[in-house]
Amino acid sequence: PIVAIRKLSSASNTHQQQFHRCVLFIFEHLLSIFLSLRDNLLPCSRTLQARTTDYLVATQYSSTNNYIIHRTSSHRILKYYNKMNLKYSSLLATLLISSSSAFAPTSSFGVSSVSVSSKTRVQGIADDDIESAINRDLEYQPGAAQTPFAERFRHLKGTKVKTVGEAFASFTAICGTPINALYKNMMTDIVGTTHLTVVNARFVRDPIWSLGMITALDLLLKNYPDVENRGKIVASLFEAVDLSEEDVRADAASMKEWIVGKSKDDVMAALVGEADSPFKSAVLSAKEDEYWMYSRFFGIGLVALMDEVGVEMNADDVYPVMEQWMKDGLGKSHFTACSDSDTYFKIKSKLDMMETMMKEIEIREKKRMAERLEEKAEAAIRKAERDAEMQKEIEAEASSTTTTTTTTTTKEETTA
Repeated sequence: PIVAIRKLSSASNTHQQQFHRCVLFIFEHLLSIFLSLRDNLLPCSRTLQARTTDYLVATQYSSTNNYIIHRTSSHRILKYYNKMNLKYSSLLATLLISSSSAFAPTSSFGVSSVSVSSKTRVQGIADDDIESAINRDLEYQPGAAQTPFAERFRHLKGTKVKTVGEAFASFTAICGTPINALYKNMMTDIVGTTHLTVVNARFVRDPIWSLGMITALDLLLKNYPDVENRGKIVASLFEAVDLSEEDVRADAASMKEWIVGKSKDDVMAALVGEADSPFKSAVLSAKEDEYWMYSRFFGIGLVALMDEVGVEMNADDVYPVMEQWMKDGLGKSHFTACSDSDTYFKIKSKLDMMETMMKEIEIREKKRMAERLEEKAEAAIRKAERDAEMQKEIEAEASSTTTTTTTTTTKEETTA
């Protein structure tokens, strides 16, 4: 075909020559791709490849009167060849894998039994393989497990639960006013974490959790710029996560009334269940519940109790008390609660710094405003003084003009 196209390229029409040269150039590239595929998929001798490459390099195009040698760089051909090697090596591997698996004995899932047993087993982590994992997934039925946990919460199977996005969309629609840019990320996090806590089947609201919720919101929104919308934001949060704000605030108020005059030992006795308290039933239930759920606001509620009984409010002093109350009092793990208390104090420290900075800015602005008002007052006083002096000068000038006129009139009368 190359020889035939070369003969056609010697036609007298210049446009025909250009067209045939373009066809020849495309054909050469197609031949290069074919050679690359051949070298990857079939065994080929390097001698034949070198001869073919030399032929492509030395291909001649004949023009009307003389021959023009198409000098294709050997470097360009080798570069193109390597690129095609990389491109089609993956295709070769895929073909080899599919062809080899076609002759291997397969399981019911179309996976080679040899490869499953030797290559897909998770060694040192779990004595399992892909086929058994797939079988378990196919046989899984919600709420059908024969375990105490599944039997306890089986009645909730199929319950529709809002997503975090739906909860935040509901919060935005209920609030109706834009959140300040500095507080937007914080409110997004609060709505999301509170929603995920409330929709958990193991969650049970208790007075300590309610106290922690109110304490956290009061701390975080204490310096919110728009005071009028602060209460609306809190009310929208409770409504978005399907909680009653009145009930939560009532539980928190009962905790604040109970803690007055109490000590650490009194709180410890209440957590053990020996003393009467608003949360005695919740504590006894948590001790008996194997699947009791701890959440962040519960830990903040304990921190609020520590603040009321006189514990120094810093991470180092709160940590041992939190460990004692959670471990010895409730009989639960204390690590997450201690971590949450550390996070609480870090955030509180940042908020205190921000509050101090805002107060300094406010004081500075008030001072500047006072200075501007003082300057305005001084300018007004100076203006009044200038006006008074100007008025005196006008009156004096008017008086002298009148006197001169009277004197002139008297002289005229005397002369007459």
